[in-house]
Amino acid sequence: MLILLSVLGACTPQPETLSPLATDATILAFGDSLTAGTGAATGSSYPTQLAALSGRQVINAGVPGELSSQGLARLPSVLDEHQPHLLILTHGGNDMLRRMDVEQTRNNLSAMIQLARERGMEVLLVAVPAPTVLRLRSEAIYGEIAEAFGIPVENGALARILSRDAMKSDPIHPNADGYRYLAEHIHRLLMETGAL
Repeated sequence: MLILLSVLGACTPQPETLSPLATDATILAFGDSLTAGTGAATGSSYPTQLAALSGRQVINAGVPGELSSQGLARLPSVLDEHQPHLLILTHGGNDMLRRMDVEQTRNNLSAMIQLARERGMEVLLVAVPAPTVLRLRSEAIYGEIAEAFGIPVENGALARILSRDAMKSDPIHPNADGYRYLAEHIHRLLMETGAL
């Protein structure tokens, strides 16, 4: 019976752990319009709301319309400028909207994670939903990348937000309530992984 319980316990997915963030730690939120806060008033982006929830400095490095290849080119200088303790990576949505090769997106996201790791920074990945005919779902590559790198992933909040009219400002952007929901779920994951 103990062996069975051990096996069952081993099968229960546990979030990857992160190092505790000191009160003066810097978090870099890096991405496209979903990070910038497009669709909501100034001050309502998820990085702004996450800063209030976490008590940590959260830098908003979102650029609307950016492709993952452009993000990969931009990231090194942003990392060097801010020297964050944690990178929250939310990228790839514009690749999917333009129906670009998903393997190229995977490679670009993986390279971004590697860039942060080479600088001694930890990474939390946020999954972006893939557009589908029936319902939104997180693109599978996010979970696969997180597993390959052993990093935590928020793998459902954006799909839930963009499936609910009350939480979005248009078909591809949250409103203030949606960004708050995303910030709350990222904050919860930070707590579950030991960062907060």
